[in-house]
Amino acid sequence: MEVDLSSLYALQKNLDTEICERHNVTYASTRTRRLLALLVEIGELINSTRCFKYWSNKGSESKERVLDEYSDGVHFFLSLGIDIGVKSYHIPYSKDKDDVNQHFLHLYDLVLSFLKKQNERTYMKAFSCFLSLIHPLGFEMDELIEAYLKKMQVNHQRQNSNY
Repeated sequence: MEVDLSSLYALQKNLDTEICERHNVTYASTRTRRLLALLVEIGELINSTRCFKYWSNKGSESKERVLDEYSDGVHFFLSLGIDIGVKSYHIPYSKDKDDVNQHFLHLYDLVLSFLKKQNERTYMKAFSCFLSLIHPLGFEMDELIEAYLKKMQVNHQRQNSNY
């Protein structure tokens, strides 16, 4: 399967432009920090699912919280794609319900591959893997897109209030 994220790339470009102008930064000057932020956001997503906490009976955080963390990762993936000049906005993803812990480890590996070789091929592999978490986490793509749009509004409000 694949999802057309062209409208989200356009929205992200708009937010990125606002941030760059407001904070006097560029894609080039922030790429390392955005890559690190992506890794942090993936970690926050993992933590919100509690999937690795074999020692605890406490379940995942709320669906809304997990989707909010997931959407943060989408923001950074889109921004990095814009930065490296990705040409295709159709991102493939799988509906397999792999072991979520293995999937997260594989995702980290792919993001680190992208870190080493920042090109469209390594980016697409990592983003595809990230989006392929949607079903193992129990969501549908439209829920993730809705969460992204909701978070986009929050991010614009943050910029307007000197966040």
